[in-house]
Amino acid sequence: MRRAQLILFFIACAFATPAAAEYPDRPIRMIVPQAAGSSTDTVTRVLAAALSDELHQQVVVDDRPGGALTLGLDLTAKSPPDGYMLCMGPIGALAITRHLVVPLPYDIQRDFQPIALVARGQLLLAVSPMTSFHSVAELIDYAKANPGKLLNASSSNGSPGHVGGELFKFMTGTDIVHVPYKGGALAINDLMAGRVQMMFESLNSIAPFARSGAVRALAVSGDHRSTAFPDLPTVAEAGVAGYSAPTWSGVIGPAGVPRPIVDRLNAAINRAIQSQAMRQFQASIGDEPAGGTPEEFAALIGADSQKWARSSSAPESGWSSSCSEGLPSPFAAEGAMTRAHVMSASTAARLDPYCDDGEKP
Repeated sequence: MRRAQLILFFIACAFATPAAAEYPDRPIRMIVPQAAGSSTDTVTRVLAAALSDELHQQVVVDDRPGGALTLGLDLTAKSPPDGYMLCMGPIGALAITRHLVVPLPYDIQRDFQPIALVARGQLLLAVSPMTSFHSVAELIDYAKANPGKLLNASSSNGSPGHVGGELFKFMTGTDIVHVPYKGGALAINDLMAGRVQMMFESLNSIAPFARSGAVRALAVSGDHRSTAFPDLPTVAEAGVAGYSAPTWSGVIGPAGVPRPIVDRLNAAINRAIQSQAMRQFQASIGDEPAGGTPEEFAALIGADSQKWARSSSAPESGWSSSCSEGLPSPFAAEGAMTRAHVMSASTAARLDPYCDDGEKP
C-alpha cells in the first residue's frame, strides 16, 4: 500500500510541475512528538513563527505525544510525502528510542526524510530546592548512601532527560528511581514542590526556573559549559569523568518528499534559524543554532544512533522505574539489547497515563 501511494504521488508530480513550483500553497502541519510545553514543543513554536514568514504560509504546530515519542513519528511516517506534514524530531525520537522500543512501527532510515537540523543544546541537571544538595558530588554521595531513595523525573520515557539520567546512574554506580511524566512542565512542578528530588531536562524548558531559584541547577550535560549558565560545570567537570549527553532537534518529513520541496524547506529553515526571534530565544537558553544540509542532518542521526546502539545492552536488573513496565539500562558493557528487556511498541503506547507522555492520536 505504501509503495502504491508513492508511485501515484510521483506520477502526479510528473504532471503537476507548476503546482510543485508553487509550494507551499496551503498551511503546513508540524508534528511535535511530545506534550505542549515540552522543550521540543517550545522550540518548534518559535521556529514555526519564523518559518511561516519565510514560506508565506502558516506553519501549524500539532502536539502528538505518546508511546515513548513514537506516536507522533508514526503519524508523520504514514502521511503523504507532499511537504505538508513535517515533524520536529528530537535526538530521543530519532537516535535513542529506536533502541528502546521494539519493534518500532517505522524505520528511521527508510521512512523519514531529514530536512534540517534546527538546534544543538544541553540538559540541565537540577535538584529540588527542598533538598540539601548544592553540588553533583553531594548528590552522588547521598545516592550511594541511600539506594533507591532518590526520584529522578523526566518529561517522558525515551526522552533525552530519561536517557541522560540513566547514563548518570550507570556511570556513578547509583540506584536512582526514574519517574516519567506526561511532559516536562508537570515534572518541573513536582521538582519545585519536592515530590521528586532531581531531573535532567532541556535548557529551553527549565532555564527560567533555574534562574529564578525555583529549582537548583548543579551542572549541564554536554561537552562544554553553556553560554546561558557559564558558571555551571559540566557533569564531567563536576566529577563524572567521560559523561556527555548533548541534545539536538531537527525537522523531518516522510520518505519520498520530492527533492525540490526538501531543498525549499531546507533553505527556509536555515534562514528562519538566523531570524532575530530564533537567535534571541536560543541565546536566552544557551542552545546553539545549527542548520546545514539534509545530508548533514542524516549523518548526525546515523552517528548518534550508532553511539547509543554501541552502548546498549540488557543487564540483569533492568531500569529502575516507577512504572509497572520499565526499560533496560542502555549503558552497561557493549552488547546486544535483548527483546526480552526492551519495551514493545504496544507497551509504549498503553503505559499508565501517569507514566506515559500522552494519548494515542
